[in-house]
Amino acid sequence: MDISEIILYQLKMKMKHPFTTSFGTEQDRDFLLVEVKDASGRSGWGEGVASERPLYSEEFTQQSWMMLDQFLVPEALKQEISHPNDLQHTFKPYKGNYMAKSALEGAMWDLYAKQQEKSLSSVLGGTKKQIEVGISLGIEENIEALLANIQEKVDEGYKRIKIKIKPGKDVDVVREVRQHFPDIPLMVDANSAYTLEDMDTLKALDAFHLMMIEQPLAADDILDHATLQKEIETPVCLDESIHSYEDARKAIALGSCKIINLKIGRVGGLTESKRIHDLCEQAGIPLWCGGMLESGVGRAHNIAIASLANFTLPGDTASSSRYWEKDIINPEVVAEGGVLTVNDAPGIGYTVLKDEVEKHTIKKKQFKK
Repeated sequence: MDISEIILYQLKMKMKHPFTTSFGTEQDRDFLLVEVKDASGRSGWGEGVASERPLYSEEFTQQSWMMLDQFLVPEALKQEISHPNDLQHTFKPYKGNYMAKSALEGAMWDLYAKQQEKSLSSVLGGTKKQIEVGISLGIEENIEALLANIQEKVDEGYKRIKIKIKPGKDVDVVREVRQHFPDIPLMVDANSAYTLEDMDTLKALDAFHLMMIEQPLAADDILDHATLQKEIETPVCLDESIHSYEDARKAIALGSCKIINLKIGRVGGLTESKRIHDLCEQAGIPLWCGGMLESGVGRAHNIAIASLANFTLPGDTASSSRYWEKDIINPEVVAEGGVLTVNDAPGIGYTVLKDEVEKHTIKKKQFKK
């Protein structure tokens, strides 16, 4: 692939609105970008989706920076990379750190597609020209604010509404939402806030005809989720539990879920995402693409992977304007009537605005081959 330079950026961008889950509240988004350049001056871009604190997973921004700086970038520059898939072998000695690996691998995929003069979607094997998207809404202090937010998103045409729940803000909240919105496609996301001791609460959610309940139990669990799925009618969707093809294979074999939320960063990149997609397609397990409060770079990668055939449920890649006063790509990601058009321009299909990147950059490091 003729790599000449890799540049790491750490950015801090303020989201338009705070986003609250069972983990806590986030508004200042601290994240990484990776730029990979070739000798012809083309650039590929990837985004590190780790958060500032290790709450969603054990990874966090400074850890990802250290991993890229000390290990992954130097290793990639030592190797002859002919295809982004090669990085799986290159990175194999280094345990975990999936989000750091994904950031660099994503930049390689973008550059590879540009070198082929093809869209990232097409080189991944995507077939869809449009994808349906939903919206993820954080926990609100009062039900009136949540209902108003849902109404706004329904009016905008989003194809699925996801609301966050936690103990004390679950059954009563969902009941109220269902009374006001009896027919909307609705799901809940627990972010690992429950245990099997909460079985009665989780069973009570069956009454509301939800599309799914996402990650109700521990982030590292697939066994208890299998027990839960046998006891409830609502489909269990696994998120934090799935870090690899092997995790997905075992969860499917155990009957731990009926749906999987695939996040590129969580599973280590697009190469592993494709493997999981193919496995789930063969097993009849539908996928959807989850969001990690990405900037436009990460959103563009999400759109590309969601163009694969087995992403049959609306994902979380909402419009840039939902999160940012101004995104770092042009054009911004825009969902019209709950539908995103898959960009067929080379690579991710969006121009990264270097001035905007630099404006938000708090740390930067260049590596020459």
